[in-house]
Amino acid sequence: MTHSSPSTSPKSGIVTWLRQNLFSTWYNSLLTVICLVGLFLGLRGLLVWAIAQAQWGVIAANLPLFFVGRYPDESYWRLWIVLGIILTLIGISWGINQRSERLFNRPVLVAAGVVAVVILFLPLALVPRLWLLAMLLLLLAGTGLGNRFAAQGNWLYLAWLLSFPIILWLIAGGLGWESVESDRWTGLLLTLLTAVVSIVLSFPIGVLLALGRQSQLPVVRLLSILYIEIVRGLPLIGILFLALVMLPLFLPAGVQWDRVVRAIAGLTLFSAAYLAENVRGGLQAVPPGQVEAAKALGLKSPLITMLIVLPQALKAVIPALVGQFIGLFKNTSLLSLVGLVELVGISRSILANPNYLGRYAEVYLFVGVIYWIFCYGMSFASRRLEKKLNIE
Repeated sequence: MTHSSPSTSPKSGIVTWLRQNLFSTWYNSLLTVICLVGLFLGLRGLLVWAIAQAQWGVIAANLPLFFVGRYPDESYWRLWIVLGIILTLIGISWGINQRSERLFNRPVLVAAGVVAVVILFLPLALVPRLWLLAMLLLLLAGTGLGNRFAAQGNWLYLAWLLSFPIILWLIAGGLGWESVESDRWTGLLLTLLTAVVSIVLSFPIGVLLALGRQSQLPVVRLLSILYIEIVRGLPLIGILFLALVMLPLFLPAGVQWDRVVRAIAGLTLFSAAYLAENVRGGLQAVPPGQVEAAKALGLKSPLITMLIVLPQALKAVIPALVGQFIGLFKNTSLLSLVGLVELVGISRSILANPNYLGRYAEVYLFVGVIYWIFCYGMSFASRRLEKKLNIE
């Protein structure tokens, strides 16, 4: 009589994995123990400082400054509407992306519940907390809407495109509303605005530069190479200094570009050169046989590039492109060195207040968490996009 071998229990599986990966030899075991002890001591020190020593009152007292800076209090409702539009579109996008999976599973509901509880206990007045709860409901409603009408998801790109001028109109005012000068766009608001606009503008410019560098026309290829190599050879702070300080000296009398526009131009031109090289790597990864097959079918060169070469090239370099976008988002912190008060700049202004002298750790840890949230969000979205494209 034969007996089937017992299945491996989860406990034995974990023990086997630990032996094979962390305690395979005596020096691996020693290194593992040293790392665990160091990790324990570091986490314990951080928790002791965060709970018993840190003075988080500086964060609670300056939350509006961190997020919207010197934006007028009476116009905060515009920013809430902007946030509602963005979260609704994000929810719809997520719902369309999850059309083949269960939408509101247990982890999603638990996460929504945790966020709701955190909002209720935030050190904010009643009205901001109600606004935040409304934003959470809009996000969930948008997710359900996108999942329900996933088959008609082609309109989503148009919705994102149309939302851009509406958001700028809400922030800046005009056309019947009181205008808000760009000097009052500070804090996280300025960081996100400059980063998003620069990313949106630098991507098509980078693609054109990559195509120009591989062009058969000598003049186009030479100009593209010169631009890419010159810009990549300059530091970003130098380009920002030229855009914000030196550019007005070369403009005609009476012509004055807004400082935010000049900053966005500097970030865009700098990022486009690096994006061009990333895209060029993807273009070189496309097999030449596909281009030859398309020509044999009678397709013209522009159609071959748009329909065959570019989709495959961009798909191959998604990690590199998103890495460049993340770098651009973090590089907005350099704007504080050229007179624009973005998130890092507003943090320095808060630390200059005599009431908060020496609170560097609390302030910069909070700023670092904000940067991490947005950077991880872009990384997570890119992984989902890669998975979707690989499946399809």
